[in-house]
Amino acid sequence: MPLSTPLPEIPLPPGIRSRTVANINGLTMHVLEAGYETKGRPCVLLLHGFPELAYSWRKVMPALAAAGYHVLAPDQRGYGRTTGWDASYDGDLHPFRLMNLVRDALGLVFAFGYRAVDAVVGHDFGAIVAPWCALARPDVFRSVVLMSAPFAGPPSLPFDTVDKPPATAVDPVHRDLAALERPRKHYQWYYSTREANADMQHAPQGLHDFLRAYYHHKSADWAGNAPYPLLAWNAAELAKLPTYYVMDLDQTMAQTVAKEMPSAAQIAANSWLPDRELQFYSDEYRRTGFQGGLQWYRCGTSGVNNPDLELFSGRSIDVPSCFISGKQDWGIYQRAGAMEAMQTTACSHMLGCHLIDGAGHWVQQEQPAEVNRLLLQFLRQAQPA
Repeated sequence: MPLSTPLPEIPLPPGIRSRTVANINGLTMHVLEAGYETKGRPCVLLLHGFPELAYSWRKVMPALAAAGYHVLAPDQRGYGRTTGWDASYDGDLHPFRLMNLVRDALGLVFAFGYRAVDAVVGHDFGAIVAPWCALARPDVFRSVVLMSAPFAGPPSLPFDTVDKPPATAVDPVHRDLAALERPRKHYQWYYSTREANADMQHAPQGLHDFLRAYYHHKSADWAGNAPYPLLAWNAAELAKLPTYYVMDLDQTMAQTVAKEMPSAAQIAANSWLPDRELQFYSDEYRRTGFQGGLQWYRCGTSGVNNPDLELFSGRSIDVPSCFISGKQDWGIYQRAGAMEAMQTTACSHMLGCHLIDGAGHWVQQEQPAEVNRLLLQFLRQAQPA
């Protein structure tokens, strides 16, 4: 994806700069950086989710820099101004598998001259990459903060099976969702279809309004976000999720969120993502499309990730860990039992699990002051005396 014309400046707060770093696992990585003025600072790495960018950390980076950290926030593989990835649906999925995303993070940290970082912090899909960073290289990623997506542990390899019949590998949940009285489908499998990118990039309401409705629908501003734990991974339980997670079978994501488009007055009153800031997201996704981020979902739904991840079967994250999410975020419950597994088996040294009232899925944008307070509190607790 060569850049053919100069890109506009990013509307960043003071103290954050934009730069590109070449030769990062085949990428030229775009990075936002804060706390760069003095050398020798400890480093914190911030990993964004979907459909976001490094820009999603703009309200967090200044507080971490003011506390003495060198803060790095890349546009991850498939996103924004990072180049060197294939945007084709028919391209090779293997560069987007989770362990290669960990290698991206490791390469970036090393490029900046760090053998270790004090913390890797991930939000949404970044909170899928971050725990694998800590699991695979605890010597480098010395603590981990997960936001909005709990980590339930590595996939299990079959165990004690020699005298038992083989288990079926077919998950009936998608057939059962489609067979409901109100037929449904899971958003991750929709995101894995060929049509999903164009549905969003060329949304009938326009890309900007699509993103406005999408961010609104998953935020605390949408009154329907009053989450509670699901009992199981089955169609009846999954059907309780909002339509941005379990969609109507015949609807695109653009059609789904259009029904929840905020009013002009609500948009004007939005202080956590005013239109001038949303415009940066919409300009970037208009230029790049969504397929780079959607490849991550395809690696999960297709099983491409599993051979790598099963190598860690039975392992836990043993570095200090913390979980931060919006209290109005359904994402913490979309996989039944994940929150409990994270706190009991997947993370052996968890120092806190925090649900912030007044925030939905975009917690570090909706409630940055409380996120910053909790991050700094964790960083103090996680460091050895």
